[in-house]
Amino acid sequence: MLRMMLHKMLQKNLLRSISAAALLLAAIAVAYAFDGSRYGANYFPNVELTTQDGKTVHFFDDLLKDKVVVIDLIYTHCVDSCPLETARLAEVQRRLGNRVGKDIFFYSITIDPKRDTPQVLKTYAEKYHVGPGWLFLTGKKDDITLISKKLGLYSDPDPNNRDGHTPGLMMGNQKTGEWRQGSAGDNASFLTQEIGDLLPHISQPQPQVAQNKLEGQRLHFDKGRYLFNARCAACHTIGHGDKIGPDLFGVAGVRDRAWLTRFIQNPDRVLAEKDPIATALFHKYKGVVMPNLRMTDDETSAVMGFLESQQQAADASANHVQPTR
Repeated sequence: MLRMMLHKMLQKNLLRSISAAALLLAAIAVAYAFDGSRYGANYFPNVELTTQDGKTVHFFDDLLKDKVVVIDLIYTHCVDSCPLETARLAEVQRRLGNRVGKDIFFYSITIDPKRDTPQVLKTYAEKYHVGPGWLFLTGKKDDITLISKKLGLYSDPDPNNRDGHTPGLMMGNQKTGEWRQGSAGDNASFLTQEIGDLLPHISQPQPQVAQNKLEGQRLHFDKGRYLFNARCAACHTIGHGDKIGPDLFGVAGVRDRAWLTRFIQNPDRVLAEKDPIATALFHKYKGVVMPNLRMTDDETSAVMGFLESQQQAADASANHVQPTR
């Protein structure tokens, strides 16, 4: 009888221990999931950064925790990737509207904190018509390097790449632990959709896709139009007014073709030579530097051909005489 009683007591204590262990494991699992899987406070540094308005913030607690974020690395003296990626993200911000700053937060962190003071970053943001919900941040060099490595955006200095970094972009939902890496130079519609996918509760506008009305008909590919939309449209329009840069409607008829070719291919060099036209444009558009897109002769010719075709189409439409009745 005594042996039986002891056996039952041991069984009961064992069950209690197993239940307690199970509850503990469940609690740990819930806490682990709530913290955005492994990408939580135990992964991201909580270092101090300073916004373009001079406010001190902590990287994890203030910028990442429980938020959907879009992060890129820039520096304001960049003449290659940074101007284009900032202009592209400004276009994405406009598409997302008032969700930026409420559901989604944009952060651009300088990799040149020595020169990029809060005031310099503030001026830079204003040049690109940045709206609310997008912070430009600086801090200690070592802290920024640590952040870039944790985000997977760090690249070793390359003496053959004067830009100093690649235009990487990290998009993530810290609460769910979902992170995606992309390029800040991607198509604005694609980026908008990618970012929106991190917010399943928000319906995203679907990008418009051209439909071919005639089955079996081959779609016409206009190289110049494609290049303009991919590389120029973030800063320029054709006939819809100035954007970050000037409206390019009619530019092929106003500027010398040789000058346009040289400026498109080497805008930084033309500006450095104090070319009067390039200098005037630089001052008129608040010091925004046209990026050097490394366009080839064929690509430049295709873009200029597209600009000329838009002027010709407008001229033909203006000269069209409506039939009399």
